[in-house]
Amino acid sequence: MDLNTVSSNALYAAFILYLVATLFFGATIGKNKEDKTKSKASKIAITLTIIGFISQLTFFFTRWYLAGHAPVSNMFEFIAFFGMMLVLGFIIIYFIYRETIIGLFALPITILIIGYGSMFPTEISPLIPSLQSHWLYIHVTTAALGEAILAMSFVAGLVYLIAKVNQTVRSKQTFWLEVILFFVFATSAFILITSSFEGAGYQVEFTQEVDGQTNTIDYHLPALVEPDGAELRTEGAFTTGIEAPSWMHGENAGSKFNTLIWSILGGLVLYGLTRLILRKRVAAAIQPKLSRINTDKVDEIIYRSVAIGFPVFTLGALIFASIWAQEAWGRFWGWDPKEVWALVTWLFYAVFLHLRLGAGWHGEKSAWLAVVGFTIIMTNLIFVNLVIAGMHSYAG
Repeated sequence: MDLNTVSSNALYAAFILYLVATLFFGATIGKNKEDKTKSKASKIAITLTIIGFISQLTFFFTRWYLAGHAPVSNMFEFIAFFGMMLVLGFIIIYFIYRETIIGLFALPITILIIGYGSMFPTEISPLIPSLQSHWLYIHVTTAALGEAILAMSFVAGLVYLIAKVNQTVRSKQTFWLEVILFFVFATSAFILITSSFEGAGYQVEFTQEVDGQTNTIDYHLPALVEPDGAELRTEGAFTTGIEAPSWMHGENAGSKFNTLIWSILGGLVLYGLTRLILRKRVAAAIQPKLSRINTDKVDEIIYRSVAIGFPVFTLGALIFASIWAQEAWGRFWGWDPKEVWALVTWLFYAVFLHLRLGAGWHGEKSAWLAVVGFTIIMTNLIFVNLVIAGMHSYAG
């Protein structure tokens, strides 16, 4: 077995181990702390999680050896690393607080993140000139670690909101909580739909004139929206004739926008079927299972995650990024979309800490802020990274 196969199998093994660990964490819900079944299930769950993390570390370092550089240079590698750091954050929090419910939410989110990343090209390729720097390791890994720690506040915030928001009446809180859960379904739909069509070998080709050059754009899903100003080259292929907005100038923006639409439509189907089966809101179905959790402890996890993640993110996404920008492009700041969104993220969590410490925003208010913060992080990772053109477009 060659090293490339070992690396791929290690990531796959981590994916499976996290999935099985989630089932064992689920077995602990609704039981007293003294319950022997809960104690045994939680020990098995955290053991499987740690083995999965070690397996993902194996993937990371074997790929590093194969590539000759830290494997964080494209979307697949960055998202895999982000997921690994999310698991590391959870393991640390687990041994501090011993809240198994966090694992029941953190691991499925990690599984979705890894699955999402696996939909991007996974081939090892040489670094482009702008990435051939030791700052690649320093800036990208530190920024990803900071975002992963901040993401743990979202996990705890989601747990808190599902446990505390009144589900007996319709309100803005119940609506937005369902919206959050819907995007979990949409991500699942993205993985299922993309895997299915790629497994079937589906491909449609368009050509597009850009600055006097003819570019070929491949679609691996039926074209609900075409690239702006493109011509269909695959005879008989399905297309609606609708073009992507002209302002979407990122690399293969039309294809990515098409995938986004498929994900939302698929998410609506999955969410709708789940609602039909449950006959109630998803959060309302989950809430009774969380009746025994210590919400004060969960609220503390929200704060501690931001308190630790914020300075790490500041160091990686702003300070190290500015130093590298000066070295690579001759300026510390250039209002590139990725830079702007990193600043937006930093400002948001600075406000979070101010409101938490200065204005006393604890509990539900703090949980909502944590959810909004993660939304900003994922907007940067998905939309800004893939659709909006900029000097970081190579990450797509």
